Amino acid sequence: MLTDNFRPQSFNGIDDIVIVGGGLAGLFCALKLAPRPVTILAAAPIGHGASSAWAQGGIAAAMSPGDTVDKHVTDTLVAGAGIVDEKMTRMMVAEGPARIHDLLEYGVPFDRDLEGKLVLSREAAHSERRIVRVKGDMAGKAIMEALIAAVRKTPSIRVLEGYVVEDLVREGRFIAGVIARPDAGQSKKRVSFPARAVVLCSGGVGHLFSVTTNPTEACGQGVGMAARAGAIIADPEFVQFHPTAINIGRDPAPLATEALRGDGAHLINSAGQRFMLDIHPDGELAPRDIVSRGVFAEVQAGRGAFLDCTKAVGAHFPEMFPTVYASCMSAGIDPVTQPIPVVPAVHYHMGGVLTDASGRTSIDGLWAAGEVTSTGVHGANRLASNSLLEAVVFAARIAENIKGMLPEPMITDWGGNAGENDDPVTIEDSPALMRLRRVMSEHVGVIRSREGLMRAIREIAALERENSRLRFTNILATAKLMTAAALQRMESRGGHYRSDWPEQRAEWKHRTFLTLSDAESVIAEVAERELA
Repeated sequence: MLTDNFRPQSFNGIDDIVIVGGGLAGLFCALKLAPRPVTILAAAPIGHGASSAWAQGGIAAAMSPGDTVDKHVTDTLVAGAGIVDEKMTRMMVAEGPARIHDLLEYGVPFDRDLEGKLVLSREAAHSERRIVRVKGDMAGKAIMEALIAAVRKTPSIRVLEGYVVEDLVREGRFIAGVIARPDAGQSKKRVSFPARAVVLCSGGVGHLFSVTTNPTEACGQGVGMAARAGAIIADPEFVQFHPTAINIGRDPAPLATEALRGDGAHLINSAGQRFMLDIHPDGELAPRDIVSRGVFAEVQAGRGAFLDCTKAVGAHFPEMFPTVYASCMSAGIDPVTQPIPVVPAVHYHMGGVLTDASGRTSIDGLWAAGEVTSTGVHGANRLASNSLLEAVVFAARIAENIKGMLPEPMITDWGGNAGENDDPVTIEDSPALMRLRRVMSEHVGVIRSREGLMRAIREIAALERENSRLRFTNILATAKLMTAAALQRMESRGGHYRSDWPEQRAEWKHRTFLTLSDAESVIAEVAERELA
């Protein structure tokens, strides 16, 4: 489907820049590239298949009078458990305020006080109030609405919605385009899109797990495509679980924003005990990995976990946190008077396609931004609200880098039919994907062990033998990378927790870098041991 900002007179063919993904990173990059012609390929209508639109907390930026770049960097380093790339982080944080002003110019209605100054809130593991929000918990939705409106008004941006990108086309050492399936992936026909520059902004991996706050489109396909093309993947074992997904049996699980705890809400069990006080001195505002394990332990023990907002927020809940309020009320829970049942859910992937400070991957012609990447700024555990900041900062840097490397646009042929096959995207999860999601949640989830990871590897190998469809091959590639890296890292750090290696180890104080071939070697070793 072509959106109404399509201007046929502006394009004699398809331009040489293709952006994969219609989330925050993809839209922001396209706007920053204007008036350079660019095509966005989005699996769903822009704004609907992106985790960005669901982000509740906001964007972290050192903009308050008492805040500094150094403070924000320090908080990020502490949360990242020793393996954050400090140079990359300092660059990101320093550029944050400028990107906030960009968003304001695009029409994002960030909260302001009576004097017109931005209202800044605090979230877990931040030492200062630096979260720029919209109506309490609507930042992601409002940001995406503003950017979508800006994109629709920009003639140089062509948006093709309902195109599921399945493959990167590699010619020698260059990525030369992509292959996509139209009609939201339902078509048997596949279409090729040649390009001199491909920007991968395809999102995260949440839908690889049974309990997640991510949309169904976030199934790791982008990481898998890049890995299959030979890209280096970094830190795939580090998965952040949001400790307070609302436990009402929905897929995806709605989120009870961390801002609730920042405003004083308490975590309790069915006996009314504030269990986090016995686990960490910061209680509910401890880093997310610690809070997630605390909540997970209460749920596993049968005591349940609940977020009690009745005193801290109370009657102000509907206007302060309308998204959370609506989710609770739809399930028959009134958060004004009742504690909210919560459970950890996969929320963010710190790992992904390795990029440099300009968003370039290890393959010429391929850039990447957003959750599909691993820039090093999150380390082993993302600091709350740094993800949207990362998306806009690196998307802008990619635009500048492409302009410098490819100063003149080159219109190429539209592309054409890339063949047909019987591998359309299913609306519901296939039996194989449901099985994979269970395996990942059970064995590569909040708490991992060597035995569980070995089981996961065996299941993944079996699924690969039984399924050869390209989209599922991409998804399995990401699962392989995550599981192999988790098996190799014999320690606990940040979002990666091993019950058989519960402490951090000095020899593992470094990032992980591996290729799909490396991960498959680990899996082959496991298979050989099974046969021995």
